[in-house]
Amino acid sequence: MNIVITGATGFVGQALCRYWHERGHTLMVVSRQPDKAQATIGVPVMARSSAVDFADQSVDAIVNLAGEPIFNRRWSESQKKKLIDSRLKATRDVGALCQRLETPPKRLISGSAMGYYGDQGSREVTEQTSPHEEFAHRLCREWEEAAQQLATEQMPVACLRIGLVLDRDGGMLKPMRPMFRLGLGGRLGKGRQYMPWIHRHDLVRIIDFLLERDDIAGAWNAGAPEPVTNAEFTRTLAASLNRPAPFVMPAGVISLALGEMSQLLLTGARMVPARLESAGFRFEYPTLEKALAAIERRAA
Repeated sequence: MNIVITGATGFVGQALCRYWHERGHTLMVVSRQPDKAQATIGVPVMARSSAVDFADQSVDAIVNLAGEPIFNRRWSESQKKKLIDSRLKATRDVGALCQRLETPPKRLISGSAMGYYGDQGSREVTEQTSPHEEFAHRLCREWEEAAQQLATEQMPVACLRIGLVLDRDGGMLKPMRPMFRLGLGGRLGKGRQYMPWIHRHDLVRIIDFLLERDDIAGAWNAGAPEPVTNAEFTRTLAASLNRPAPFVMPAGVISLALGEMSQLLLTGARMVPARLESAGFRFEYPTLEKALAAIERRAA
């Protein structure tokens, strides 16, 4: 297939490009630095600065992962606007590409996040669960709505509500592993908040799984089938490194340091991949223990 990918130089996008290159797909990536994109990704790609620039190509599918990193800086009102606008602009650019193509793509897979649901306490969360209104939900809702507006009979749109992505060279583990290896790890607040997570390789496989399906329209929870609380995550990560994790970061300190953004660390959702499992997807890393063991083997 000929596939356009936004966000291709990011943590997930790089792994996705490498996976699809091995399977013979032609990759057309959108990058703010197109001259450096191929070196960053590590496999042959055609890189341009805007999705619309691929209007002269044949495009079978689009994967839209671009957006300002949510943890980049404290959530001022201007930063919250930047987070939303970056996602909407990338999605509008994809829409402009679709309008200019002679033959429309067969499908669009667009990013979203577990933040769609907001704080859900300890109840199980499927794609049918009503969200809790807060900024993270508004961010994801507006992103999904912009993507779904592009849906046509010829091009269904899937929105991936992605959990915390785990692998050794990026995501949340990149800053956490050094601290835990020093025995300085610990839970956040009371540790009862759920952390939907997913191994990066399984997330790439999910995107590939949806690429090959026709019935992709709507939301898909992209998290492992066994979400854990922050306390469980802390214990499991420490055990995978053979280190203690004796510390506790008080919730008040986190709130003071991060402001509204602290909601991402102190609240959560017990999100499960109901649609994926019903569709027959099988996770290579269904448990946190198995995922972290594989990551540590690769890091050794």
